[in-house]
Amino acid sequence: MHSPRLTFTPRERRLIARLRTPADVQRFLNALPYNTEHPPGRVTLRSFRGVVRHHTAHCLEAVLTAAVVLEQHGYPPLALSFESVDQLDHVLFVYRHRGRWGSVARSRDPGLHGRRPVFRTTRALALSYVEPYVDFTGRITGYAVVDLRVLDRYDWRLSERNVWKVERVLLDYPHRRMHTADHRIDQWRARYRGFMTRFPDRKPLFFDGQERWSELPARFRRVVGCGDTRRA
Repeated sequence: MHSPRLTFTPRERRLIARLRTPADVQRFLNALPYNTEHPPGRVTLRSFRGVVRHHTAHCLEAVLTAAVVLEQHGYPPLALSFESVDQLDHVLFVYRHRGRWGSVARSRDPGLHGRRPVFRTTRALALSYVEPYVDFTGRITGYAVVDLRVLDRYDWRLSERNVWKVERVLLDYPHRRMHTADHRIDQWRARYRGFMTRFPDRKPLFFDGQERWSELPARFRRVVGCGDTRRA
């Protein structure tokens, strides 16, 4: 698959030149306000150009931004899509560095951001999101890695319009099943509920494996709840 020749604005070119690595892109996305799509605005799915213009991004907009920027530095535009039982899915940009997989992502939850390139397979990377995905209703049931170049001539990179076809392709793509024992999900959900009962305006950060996470946005680095919820 070949990437098209793109006509970037001077502002876009400067941004791409500055953001040369996945870590650079993660820090850039962390600094953007999260696109919550609240009224009176309308739901959006902006391209890289739209994100640069509006200076905000939700999870899939962040993936498209990372894909466009890092494609210019030699990374293929790969998205990892999760399926959840509550149909509140999540998407990551994924990349390979020295044979290991990592990700770039934005979310309203700290545990669903990026990962350092330390995972041997995309499945191992996906598994690192299983526990942080569990909230009142969420539970990962499957994942898929999609090369966005399957969209061919569809302009998901620089379109001035919402690029809803990207979402449709990700939803329709065959996902590999991921099974987690019910008792583990029940334990994690009980812990999440306990934390949110005590701290309804905060987000938990009591997950193992955080040494493999990428840098978080500043608001999450100040979060309470890094240990057992009984001591939070």
